[in-house]
Amino acid sequence: MKKMVSVFMTAILIAIPVTPAFALTNPDTVKEKAQEQASKIVSDYGASGLQYVIRDHGSIVLSGSAGVNDKATKSPITKDTMFGIGSVSKTYVSAATMMLADSKKIDIDKPLTTYIKDFKMADKRYKKITPRMLMNHSSGIYGSHYGNSFLFDDNDTKNHDELLVRLQSENLKSNPGEFSVYCNNGFQLLEILIERVSGLSYSEFLETYITKPLHLTSTKTPLHSFDRDRLIKTYFPGLNQALPVENTNVIGTGGLYSTAEEVTEFAEVLIGNRTDILSEKSAKAMQSHEYRKGVWVSEETNSVNYGLGWDAVRLAPFSDYGITALFKGGDTIMYHAALVTLPEHDITIAVLSSGGSGFYNSLAASNILLEYLRAKGIIKEILPEKTFEPPVKVDMPSDMLAYSGLYGSVGKTVKLEIKNGEIHLPDLALGGLPPQKYVYTGNGQFKNNDGNATISFDRAKNGKTYLKLNAYINYPGLGQSFSASYEFQKLDSNPLEQSMKKVWELRNGKIYYALDEKITSLLYLNKALVTKNISVDISHGYASGTKIVDKNKAVNVIQIPISNGRDAFDLNFYNENHKEYLKIDGQSYIREDAIPTINDGKGSLCIIPSDGKARWYKIDAKSANRVMNVETPVSGGFAVYDKNGMVVNFSKATNNHSVVLPEGGMIVFGGNVGDVFKINLKNR
Repeated sequence: MKKMVSVFMTAILIAIPVTPAFALTNPDTVKEKAQEQASKIVSDYGASGLQYVIRDHGSIVLSGSAGVNDKATKSPITKDTMFGIGSVSKTYVSAATMMLADSKKIDIDKPLTTYIKDFKMADKRYKKITPRMLMNHSSGIYGSHYGNSFLFDDNDTKNHDELLVRLQSENLKSNPGEFSVYCNNGFQLLEILIERVSGLSYSEFLETYITKPLHLTSTKTPLHSFDRDRLIKTYFPGLNQALPVENTNVIGTGGLYSTAEEVTEFAEVLIGNRTDILSEKSAKAMQSHEYRKGVWVSEETNSVNYGLGWDAVRLAPFSDYGITALFKGGDTIMYHAALVTLPEHDITIAVLSSGGSGFYNSLAASNILLEYLRAKGIIKEILPEKTFEPPVKVDMPSDMLAYSGLYGSVGKTVKLEIKNGEIHLPDLALGGLPPQKYVYTGNGQFKNNDGNATISFDRAKNGKTYLKLNAYINYPGLGQSFSASYEFQKLDSNPLEQSMKKVWELRNGKIYYALDEKITSLLYLNKALVTKNISVDISHGYASGTKIVDKNKAVNVIQIPISNGRDAFDLNFYNENHKEYLKIDGQSYIREDAIPTINDGKGSLCIIPSDGKARWYKIDAKSANRVMNVETPVSGGFAVYDKNGMVVNFSKATNNHSVVLPEGGMIVFGGNVGDVFKINLKNR
């Protein structure tokens, strides 16, 4: 998802004095840094509220918040305000897995099929997948099944319950263990593993073996009973009121709620301080440099280097100080989190927010923690940010021209041409670097005009050629980030027969609309999240980054480590009743040509069909600018979008059933089978 930056509210900070046991040379500088960072994320980076805690040798030494709990009442955030922690949840399911290993109930290096007998995939290599590979992201599984996983006030377990069935028809993107690339499905499988081995639901296991022994009263799953009013309110641009509670129903991969205090308390388990829960040996094993077991960039300084459940076990910039830092970030649609812990110094920080992003939280966490280390005397000074000079172009060896050609990442292909020592590239670093020109500076490297980004080409041991990026990117008020990553993979051309070209040309630029997403889904807040826009590269034989194999199928060929190869997919098209549909990850989408216009008469009905699929309508000139009033069943709901895909109204979020229809927009109705929507259109 694109980053959304908006101004919310002036920060409110609550600081707990530093105790004498951890006296600092200048504690005020830590409080000031924390206030500055928290305020910046609220004022400039899209958060409505934020909470943070530093824990040192088991004691809380700083606790604070920024923004508000509720915009309507201006109520402050307290230490007991709960947040969703997103993928920080992965450290919990990983620890739970290691607890089973401690008790000799599993061996993390035995095949997963040893413990989940009905785990099967179409690709026979699945038999080699182990629990370790799930925790270090090297299983080779495509990535994520997001369908019906983010729901408003709805803890439907369908995503969890159907995962094994969905995986039965799927292939792997690589040999298990070949390389690590972020994979959410692996942690859902760990959740199922824990349930099968322990005989408890995952929620029960957490409560029995983690939250009760640690006295964590605010760490819950969507399936737990607790006071939902304790959760910070969430907001979405364009909708004025607070939203209903978000339930992330892929619990093992991202579904926990907690507080910053309790996240840092759980971190004591992760760094080996609670051997009554997790052995020191297992805590150390989780910190191992798993990422180096497969294909990876050569740089040791990086923001991502996977352990078991950890995003980083050697997090920059702490590695520049000779300090080991462990990191896990987390994002759902509404909630965002960052956890950084320094096991050798027994210091941990957690930053949680409503709005913003886990990435911004991680920058703030690092900045605050560095100031704390400086004030404590662990480091003498904070290193200055890197500065750069414009590149000096030099003559390029002719053999570099061989790197011109077709490249791809998940979802797209690009034609790269190296000419006169220059190469023009699209946006990189997940949009952190805009499209621009890079010039050859020697040693196989090209630099951008600012000098802060360097690209080169690596031929890895798996035989793939990758475009590699080393980039320092500045975020005003939050500082500088560094990452080394593979952005694109070189691809072979895939010539198509003329008959194939004709079929696929008709799909180029077409939008397909989701039919299986429940109407309680938060994905309806953004039309881009419930649609697929197909881009066909006819001349090279690819569609949205997948390789075309016949008239109705294209398959993933992307094998990029770290993150740019995550969430891969195949495209499967089929026809029913002269309408074309697309299936991705078991979810169906209907082509825009098959979608009717909304009836412009005074009254009409929309009925959810026997297959339970959503009903989409276009808004034409006849219906535009008229008021649509909908008599909506309790189980049903609808969303309206303008021509740019921005949500105008989503009834499950706003409880508003009247809306002015925008010309060129779209409407979707969803609910239970047989639900009837009575629609009335009238002039304004």
